[in-house]
Amino acid sequence: MIQIKKFVFNSFQVNTYVLYDETRECVIIDAACSEPDEEDEIVNFIAYHQLKPVRLLSTHAHIDHILGNDFISEHYKLTLEAHKDSLRYLKDADVYAASFGLRLTRTVIPGIFLDDGSEIHFGSSHLKVLYTPGHAAGSLCFYCEEIPFVISGDVLFYQSIGRTDLPGGNYDVLKNSIWGKLFVLPDHTLVYPGHGPETSIGSEKVDNPFIAIG
Repeated sequence: MIQIKKFVFNSFQVNTYVLYDETRECVIIDAACSEPDEEDEIVNFIAYHQLKPVRLLSTHAHIDHILGNDFISEHYKLTLEAHKDSLRYLKDADVYAASFGLRLTRTVIPGIFLDDGSEIHFGSSHLKVLYTPGHAAGSLCFYCEEIPFVISGDVLFYQSIGRTDLPGGNYDVLKNSIWGKLFVLPDHTLVYPGHGPETSIGSEKVDNPFIAIG
């Protein structure tokens, strides 16, 4: 069964997730570590639990979520996996980083492109890729049916949703993504967002002031 470890990294408080199972293979989602102490934190956890990172996944390519891609991909020799539409953000990532005073050593370009319905396999576990644009072009969520849970990136939060006023954002598109891809999941599905605390599909369907089904 998949275990989930959450790290909170950089000044934007991004949730980086390490998912692993009994085989000790793991995937890293949204590597946002931007300082040496943050890099040490995730590396030490992986070493302590004797995990073997096998995949590096990205929910979307906004600057706060990609700051650790260079370090993680180089340290563990992993190829970044993301949606092809994320490329639009990566070409100017260094400019965005500098504007926020963030540390970005190198922009990593995806070597594997994921799309709706793709399967992520590691160890004895798998995740299903859900294409969920609206907050950013190329936004993806990663769904585990067995437990169940979904890594929602910046699409759906506890009592909130992703911003739609940034390039590639669109409220109607985001609403359709949430209603069509996330709110059709079982109500007891746990939601692990890109920022903030966990929630559930059922509670957000009823109580989320931005997107609840009324």
